[in-house]
Amino acid sequence: MDTIANKYIATLKCAYYNAKGKDIWDHFESVKHGAASEHLDQVKLIFPEVPEALLHLLTFVDGTYWRTYGDDDIILFFLGSDMAEYPYYLLSSEQIIENENVAASYYSDYIERAYEGVDIDEKITNKSENLKWLHFSDCMNNGGTSQLFIDFSPSEKGTKGQVVRFLHDPDEFKVIADSFEDYLQMMMDNEIGFINEDNLE
Repeated sequence: MDTIANKYIATLKCAYYNAKGKDIWDHFESVKHGAASEHLDQVKLIFPEVPEALLHLLTFVDGTYWRTYGDDDIILFFLGSDMAEYPYYLLSSEQIIENENVAASYYSDYIERAYEGVDIDEKITNKSENLKWLHFSDCMNNGGTSQLFIDFSPSEKGTKGQVVRFLHDPDEFKVIADSFEDYLQMMMDNEIGFINEDNLE
């Protein structure tokens, strides 16, 4: 049975081909491998409600940012967000594990609404001690401008498993999809707009 992750990968491949990135994608597919089962088990242990679709993507490729596969270092745009034509990388399973507490470490004051003028979606909790976010993606400049999270600790107005996009300068936290599956569908509905000839040069 086809899954949304399979459909997403197939759509992403077509986007690369259509943007004259066939050589880039074919080389990527020839060297990449999926995450080790022990790392996926650890992700599931830390985040018991991790979406199957994310695990499926990690089974296909274990990260796309300066990820060494054999003798090759891969840097490949794999994801996007609600910001059109702005590409993101998929973090590896080990990075997801290492970043288990990154949201609580860096964004607790934001979550507690300590700063004025920061736009924070009302679907996001205001209690940092309850924060449980899975960091799965960084933007094209290694996350300095934007990061993506799966939120397992939403406010009463939110949905467990919603996807949160952090944007820096101006700082903003926005829920861009109610689930990871909805997020992937949004990328496909937008025709993988973050892959174009300019981004692949």
